[in-house]
Amino acid sequence: MNKKLKIMALLFFILALSACGKKPREILEEKPIKRETKGQIEEVEKVEKVDIIKEQLEKMSLEEKVGQLFIFGFDNDEIESTVLNLVQEHYIGGFIFFKKNISTLEEGLYNLNTLKEMNKDNPIPLFLAVDEEGGRVSRMPRDFLKLPSPKKIGDIDNEDISFEYGRILGNRLGSLGFNMDFAPVLDVNSNPKNPVIGDRSFGSTVEPVVDNGLMAMKGIQSKNIISVVKHFPGHGDTKIDSHVDLPIVDKNMEELETLELTPFKKAIEANADSIMIGHILFPKIDEKNPATFSKNIINDVLREEVSFDGLIISDDMTMGAIMENYNVEDAVVEFFKAGGDIALVCYEKDIQLNLPRRIIEEIKSGNISEAEIDTKVYRILKIKEKYNISDKIIDNISIDSINEETENFLKQIKNYN
Repeated sequence: MNKKLKIMALLFFILALSACGKKPREILEEKPIKRETKGQIEEVEKVEKVDIIKEQLEKMSLEEKVGQLFIFGFDNDEIESTVLNLVQEHYIGGFIFFKKNISTLEEGLYNLNTLKEMNKDNPIPLFLAVDEEGGRVSRMPRDFLKLPSPKKIGDIDNEDISFEYGRILGNRLGSLGFNMDFAPVLDVNSNPKNPVIGDRSFGSTVEPVVDNGLMAMKGIQSKNIISVVKHFPGHGDTKIDSHVDLPIVDKNMEELETLELTPFKKAIEANADSIMIGHILFPKIDEKNPATFSKNIINDVLREEVSFDGLIISDDMTMGAIMENYNVEDAVVEFFKAGGDIALVCYEKDIQLNLPRRIIEEIKSGNISEAEIDTKVYRILKIKEKYNISDKIIDNISIDSINEETENFLKQIKNYN
């Protein structure tokens, strides 16, 4: 081998070694098993798998565990008072942002960074979530170019376009410091009188919703953003907006299987991490309880029949569907008992402040078992670990480059008109 070839081989060997050092952290880590021989501890070759999530969970207090079960909304003028209390006294697991929290880039970055700074002493980072679906449901400040509706993407019906749509959504969120998107909508907009879904859906039949919704989900995930698909078991055939009151869908399981459930089943097959439960009553499945806290729907259908072991999040518990018909705190308790993992509570700060205490009381009274809480928190910690989310401060973003990729995307889809 001549001298030049030897140098090239050496360089290749060094690069290979450096690449090995970039292996992502795994939930199961190998640790040498140690044994004691005549008073001395020696390592043996055999190794055991150690569950680092389980180890972390075992170190948490009950208060810390319960805090992880919530994502709360907030008002900007409360960030130094109520929000500080929720983060540092109740260990709340995350926050959702609305337009009021991110009306400008500067305001959004300030609020995101302030929450991260408040949480700096907590080894568990915050979920920082937003409803960013594209189209009319967008929380991004005006600095960002607008994206078309999911219906427009579904009409184009091109998987590459749909993936890029999701990737751009994810890139926008990641650039600001978000790590969770309550999107895409996987409801089939089968009822033209539906007042709330409409063009938020990728289509009025199963096929475009599955083909394009799942690719949008994968696009969001590709930017290391947790995609929460919604609204299980399906909000597309409702006549009432659940923000206002409780919709009722008079379908049995067989009917749901042929339409509403299909996109969610396909999403689970495609490695969906999280599903949002809709506030809808299905009296032929559970005549008493809405899907939000129906054991028949959350546990029997989603967990058992559909075999979903990911994160289950409620829709906002302060929407009219719940507040006009139930006590919010009682509804949250029943949601957890039915198998839900994270309760989303966007408004009503007095309810937010009391909920952690209420859940601790329910655990201590035996109404909710701590083993159930451990299972929920394990799922939460697992997904935070999987996406390697952190409370890293972001000082500024390159809005021009993000808008440039959006502009190129908009030019590309013009060819499909």
